[in-house]
Amino acid sequence: MTDLAEFLERTLQHKPKDLGLFQRAVTHSSVGKDSYERLEFLGDRVIGLVVARWLYERFPHEPEGKLSRRYNDLVARQTCAEIGRDIGLPSYIKLGKQAREDGANQSDNVVGDVVESLIGALLMDDGLGKAEAFIRRAWGPYVESQGLAPKHPKSALQELAAARNWSVPEYELAGRSGAHHAPRFTVKVAVRNVGEATAEGLSKQEAETAAAAALLEQLQ
Repeated sequence: MTDLAEFLERTLQHKPKDLGLFQRAVTHSSVGKDSYERLEFLGDRVIGLVVARWLYERFPHEPEGKLSRRYNDLVARQTCAEIGRDIGLPSYIKLGKQAREDGANQSDNVVGDVVESLIGALLMDDGLGKAEAFIRRAWGPYVESQGLAPKHPKSALQELAAARNWSVPEYELAGRSGAHHAPRFTVKVAVRNVGEATAEGLSKQEAETAAAAALLEQLQ
């Protein structure tokens, strides 16, 4: 508990009023029912609100479509997980024995979830201002490094296929493996008579995105 309090003061710049709230925020469901899931639900919405407002102010002349692409990239599970690793969060995540042995504290799903739950705990412990301040510090480098609004690989592949009069890209779930709390999905994408690529991800959507990016690299 003391180590967690020191971590919170150092990385979140927050001295918790209710340390138990933050203890729950780093506790995986493999430990028991009193896990981070409800706080994760809350924190996810806080990130969405703060990032949407931030982008609206930061890029005043961009249309909704470009703002949406920026938003989707910034609130993605992979981005949350990268931020969690940036602040050294994995070593503070409480896991059950099997989940720990499976390396769940390095999973994008788990690390990303705990980032969201910590933000939910910040909101409950000290209000939106404190949560927003942390989000703006942690996400700042990601917002500033975006440059042009990113285009999602699946959208880019579909536009490329249309521009060259190819068939529509088709995605197929090729396999699923791993533990229940940290599954890995394998997806194949193909453009008929042009090419195909296969990739893995921690969700079906993530695997589809990685496969589309791999095929784009081949075709461009």
